[in-house]
Amino acid sequence: MAIDDAPSQSTESTQSPERADETRSGSTWSSLRPLVLRLHFYAGLLIAPLLLIAATSGLLYALSFQAEKIIYSHELEVPVGDRTLPLGAQVEAARKARPDGTVTAVWPSSEDGATTRVLMTTPEVEEGKSLAVFVDPYTSEIRGELPSYGSSGALPLRTWLDGLHRDLHLGDLGRNYSEMAASWLWIVALGGLALWLGRRRGTKRALVVPERGPKGRRRTLSWHGSVGLWAVTGLVMLSATGLTWSRYAGENFGAVQDQLGGATPTVSAALEAGSGTGDGHEGHAGTGGGAHQGADVGIDKAVESARAAGIDTKIGVTLPAEGSGYVIKERDAQFPVHLDSAAVDPSNGKVIDELRFADYPLLAKLTRFGIDAHMGVFLGLVNQLALAALTFALILLILWGYRMWWLRRPTKERKLSAGRPMPRGAWRKVPLPALLPLAAVTVLAGWFVPMLGISLLVFLAVDLTLGAVARIRARA
Repeated sequence: MAIDDAPSQSTESTQSPERADETRSGSTWSSLRPLVLRLHFYAGLLIAPLLLIAATSGLLYALSFQAEKIIYSHELEVPVGDRTLPLGAQVEAARKARPDGTVTAVWPSSEDGATTRVLMTTPEVEEGKSLAVFVDPYTSEIRGELPSYGSSGALPLRTWLDGLHRDLHLGDLGRNYSEMAASWLWIVALGGLALWLGRRRGTKRALVVPERGPKGRRRTLSWHGSVGLWAVTGLVMLSATGLTWSRYAGENFGAVQDQLGGATPTVSAALEAGSGTGDGHEGHAGTGGGAHQGADVGIDKAVESARAAGIDTKIGVTLPAEGSGYVIKERDAQFPVHLDSAAVDPSNGKVIDELRFADYPLLAKLTRFGIDAHMGVFLGLVNQLALAALTFALILLILWGYRMWWLRRPTKERKLSAGRPMPRGAWRKVPLPALLPLAAVTVLAGWFVPMLGISLLVFLAVDLTLGAVARIRARA
């Protein structure tokens, strides 16, 4: 993101044609530009370090999907056998290997040569994560054990990088960094877009490719603007999707989503009173530890019933707990997505509820698409490569921005206004009809995205303080 500034007094007389065109123009943009430039300068200078951390960790996270396949290939892959064993037998093998664990879910092998994951809660695995026991579906051999996290089944490498990207492994305090970065990313991106388009207005130069010929700061600015133009849509989407599950703005987003009837629905697995008691026999292969007391048709029968109801792609099976039945969910988030789910009564194997992704509210669908795209699972490898390219572009934009600032930093030879943003009071140049809506939008955005609102107030306080100090020194 650009860390650009206004031209120094020594260069005012040699303005570029596009800058001169802006100066002559009496349009609303010519009055807004100083304010946008000043905000872009401060945000780029002060928020860019947070964005750089987020972009670098995000780049590593995007690459970790393929890295996991290599690092954990022994756990994830097996030689293809002649016959796949029943799921119940595979779960039983995992239980014997880890008798101290309680099976909570099973991810059956979804393709030839892939292992089955049996997810457990165990004493040594922290809350919010599971121990994944990898079982050979052809022989029931235990291929290994690894902690697993989240709906995408992140293994230790991706889990660590996810934590680094989300909160720097500092818990709730660290989440403030990522929310601050996401809160400002869209403003810096859109502000940079407006500045670049305004700079090129009235010229015949191509917007999407860097200029040929110029050197130094102008060349850096050309690369910064052209790459930013290509990346701006993706950066705004990263910002928006990142905010949906942030600490503070995420709560506001969830509340608005609920008010608009866009909450994500869930399949109901609740059993009627007395259901599941049957003959009193426990289905250990089905429950993996006796959490559900009563008759159990077993996991194989439950999956068979769900597949008969149309749940027929890559699935995950949540085992019954007291008062609830099996939940079988599709896990194929790649386009076209397969995310239907069904609940099965463990006492008789009948489907008691179904939920189709097609029946989700539109806002819930868009939220799911956005989050999955942000996580790199929506389009698989294509999604991950796009994320890697986008985060790498953001890193370059930040480094180019700092380089432009460095090339015009204050020195003994350039004491006047080099390296400084537009003068204070830029907002006074904005016409009242434009200023009032702008102020209202700013207040609304600051309320909805608290980290943005707080930081804006801090910027304003610092700017006013510096202005007061400058006036006092001038009088002295």
